[in-house]
Amino acid sequence: MGADYYKVLQVDKNANDDDLKKAYRKLAMKWHPDKNPNNKKEAEAKFKQISEAYEVLSDPQKRAIYDQYGEEGLKGQVPPPDAGGPGGQTFFQTGDGPNVFRFNPRNANDIFAEFFGFSSPFGGGMGGGGTGMRGSRFSSSMFGDDIFSSFGEGRPMGSGPRKAPPIERTLPCSLEELYKGTTKKMKISREIADASGKTLPVEEILTIDIKPGWKKGTKITFPEKGNEEPNVVAADLMFIIDEKPHSVFTRDGNDLVTTQKISLAEALTGYTVHLTTLDGRKLTVPISNVIHPNYEEVVPREGMPIAKEPSKRGNLRIKFNIKFPTRLTADQKTGIKKLLAS
Repeated sequence: MGADYYKVLQVDKNANDDDLKKAYRKLAMKWHPDKNPNNKKEAEAKFKQISEAYEVLSDPQKRAIYDQYGEEGLKGQVPPPDAGGPGGQTFFQTGDGPNVFRFNPRNANDIFAEFFGFSSPFGGGMGGGGTGMRGSRFSSSMFGDDIFSSFGEGRPMGSGPRKAPPIERTLPCSLEELYKGTTKKMKISREIADASGKTLPVEEILTIDIKPGWKKGTKITFPEKGNEEPNVVAADLMFIIDEKPHSVFTRDGNDLVTTQKISLAEALTGYTVHLTTLDGRKLTVPISNVIHPNYEEVVPREGMPIAKEPSKRGNLRIKFNIKFPTRLTADQKTGIKKLLAS
C-alpha cells in the first residue's frame, strides 16, 4: 500500500475542497524544492507526493476510486501492454464493462503553477546567492511584494493566488437615512467562473444595512464579489458612505447645526425657533436671551445618534443670521436711543 493521501495533506477523510486547497497551498510552499536547497532530494519527493495527493483528492472521481481501492487500485496493478513505458498511462478497470479509468499523475510543477501563477515563486534560488538574507527574502520573486515579500519565520505559509484590488463605490445617503438607519439594496453584475474555468455573467442583489449615526467615509465590504478569473482571488466590493447635502441641517461630528435668519428686532426682543427634526417631529425652542451675532443655542441630545451607542445623541446647535436694517430714519434713531439708554 502506498502513501495515505489524506495523511500526506494532513486533512481528515471528510475534508472539503477548501480544506484541500488550504492544505496544498501550505505544504507546497513549505516543500517546494527551490525553497529547500539543502535537502532538495527529500523536498522533491515530498513536493511530488503532496501534488499527487491533492490531484487525486480534489477530483471526485479519482477520490471515490482511491477511497474504495487505495493507491494501487487507482493506478492499476498491471499496466496493459499499450500503457507505454514507466510513467505512461495506467488504467483501472471497474467490473467487466468498458469503464476504463485513466490516471496519469500530472507534473507537480503544473499543479503548483495552476495555484500560484508560476512554477516557482523563488526565482530559482535564494536572492543574492543567499548571503546575509535576513528573513529569507527572495529578491527575484516573480510575485513582487504583494503576496510573499518574505518567507521569514512566523510568516503564514498558506497564502494563495494574488488577490485583485478592491472595487470601491460611493453610496450617497441622505441625512435622514443616516439619522434613522435604513436598508439599501444594490444590484450588481459580475462574472463568475464555473468548474471548468469558463466565466458567465450573473446579477446579484446585495443588501446593505445602514446603521443610525453612520458617518461619511464608513466602509461596507462584501468579500470577493468582484469578477472571478483564473489564478486570481476575486476582488472585495467596498461601498463608502457619502452624505447628501441637506436643506436645513449640516453635520459636525455627532452634532447637527442649523442657521436661522432673524431680524434685529427679533434678536433683541426674543425669538422662538420652529424646526422639523430628521425623524419628522416638530421641535419648538423658545429663546429669551438677547441674540448677538455669535450667539449659539444648544439643544442637548437632538443631534445625530452615536453609531456605537445609538441610545445617545449629539447636540443640536442653532446659529443665527441677524438681518440689520440698512438705514434708520431720524425718528427711529431717536426712539432706539431712548429705549436703550436705560
